[in-house]
Amino acid sequence: MVKPPAPNPIDAPGTDELTWRGWPELERLPVADVAAWTSAVVVAAHPDDEVLGVGGTISLLAAAGARLRLISITDGEASHPGIAEPAVLARRRIAETGAALRVLGAPETEVIRLRLPDTGLSGLEDDICRQLRDLADGFDVCLAPWASDVHADHEAAGRASGRACQRTVFYPVWTWHWSFPGDPRVPWRRALRVPLPPMTAARKRAAIGCFASQLETRTAATGPVLPPATVAHFTRAQEVLFR
Repeated sequence: MVKPPAPNPIDAPGTDELTWRGWPELERLPVADVAAWTSAVVVAAHPDDEVLGVGGTISLLAAAGARLRLISITDGEASHPGIAEPAVLARRRIAETGAALRVLGAPETEVIRLRLPDTGLSGLEDDICRQLRDLADGFDVCLAPWASDVHADHEAAGRASGRACQRTVFYPVWTWHWSFPGDPRVPWRRALRVPLPPMTAARKRAAIGCFASQLETRTAATGPVLPPATVAHFTRAQEVLFR
């Protein structure tokens, strides 16, 4: 008998943001020394990952005059299967990224697109790693999706980044949905926080709003890629990174 595939935790009901905000341990995490980073490469599996995970950090680094390079591995063309033409959706998401960077005060960020297939990164990890070695060379730090985020593309991007870059710090995205406070699967002992001043937090919220393709309802049956309950996880006054 063939076992049915295990349910995807991303599709299951998640932990609500009020639960996370009620967990005092998040406020007790050590503070990341972002001011020490004079340059940073930010890796995103899809357009919007970087803003959700580290949009505030990007804004802080840009304000400090740090050199920034964003490497978008895919163009996010598979987020509306059967609904939107992939090439058209890719162009839209690229434009949304540009708008979000401007809102964050980081319009000078160098954006490099690898144009690898959305939802197809698991088999391309070695190729991604080879490209990232060159593209991240000379930067103080690499910010990448957490390699256990329970999204195949995020995990491949995170593993490749960790192999390619000597100093990689990881940002969670879907973790806030499927995990819970104190979840032993999450490396809280390796976690850092980046406090966001009110203006920076406001810029991040506005930057998330630039990704209309992900916030709009796709169909009555599927809803948006990022429903309000998910977006709420990224509107805090701090971001979390894993060393």
